[in-house]
Amino acid sequence: MSSASSPKLDINCSPHFISWLQTQFISLAFTTYQTNRLFFIGCNEQGKLAAHERLFDKPMGLYAANNSIYFTTRYQIWRLDNLILPPEENYQQSDRLYIPRKAYITGDLNAHDVVLDDSENIVFVNTDFSCLATISNDYSFVPLWQPPFISKLAAEDRCHLNGLGLRDGKPRYVTACSTTDTAAGWRNHRVAGGVAIDIETNDIIATGLSMPHSPRWYQGKLWVLNAGTGDFGYLDDGKLVPIAFCPGFVRGLAFWENFAIVGLSKLRSPTFSGLLLEQRLTNVG
Repeated sequence: MSSASSPKLDINCSPHFISWLQTQFISLAFTTYQTNRLFFIGCNEQGKLAAHERLFDKPMGLYAANNSIYFTTRYQIWRLDNLILPPEENYQQSDRLYIPRKAYITGDLNAHDVVLDDSENIVFVNTDFSCLATISNDYSFVPLWQPPFISKLAAEDRCHLNGLGLRDGKPRYVTACSTTDTAAGWRNHRVAGGVAIDIETNDIIATGLSMPHSPRWYQGKLWVLNAGTGDFGYLDDGKLVPIAFCPGFVRGLAFWENFAIVGLSKLRSPTFSGLLLEQRLTNVG
């Protein structure tokens, strides 16, 4: 881990974003693996936007629990702990100070979403090996679950398993870009081959999705980002019910009160060629 250096970070926000952060009394943390950064965004004591960044190698899945933050990177899963400060103190106008406490070595697994279950076990999506896994003192990972259509655990990214969501403190829902059982087979099924799976029953609970990600159980619904179309919505009767179109590639979803917070990025070629999202973005200019 290191501090970001030049060029100077340039951040722009919508006119009401700062007032929204102040009203809700929250800050945001997110990753961007193309620039290898973990960001923290909030407001300082003067009511202005405050941003902090740190460099990690390919950070992706991010999960906050109690006073810790967990996130996956190229070769490790990191845990950062908040150095608790008395209410009257702060550190450089910040009321939280997250410092690295532990890194679990996994090797290059293309790990995506990560969560902490109700027993405080780390569970993450091992995308290359098409399974859910946990950390180990003796191995790169220990597999916990694999989709019923995956016949073998091999470093072949067979279905691009990516998203993981909890329900009642336990891993419950995952998303995958396809149900293929061949090396990188999902790449030919990006348009409508995506699925959501209930790992408790092994049932495929939604089909026809396009590069789905970030399943989240919230307020009695299972919410999903349908990245290939740019839609944010929830699942009902095996299908996606779109709520809003997001003008970019959606990855990462969190909820606060009645707000959904979604991560967006620009399209990356050739991953997005032929997707409905590409055409929709062209149409809206």
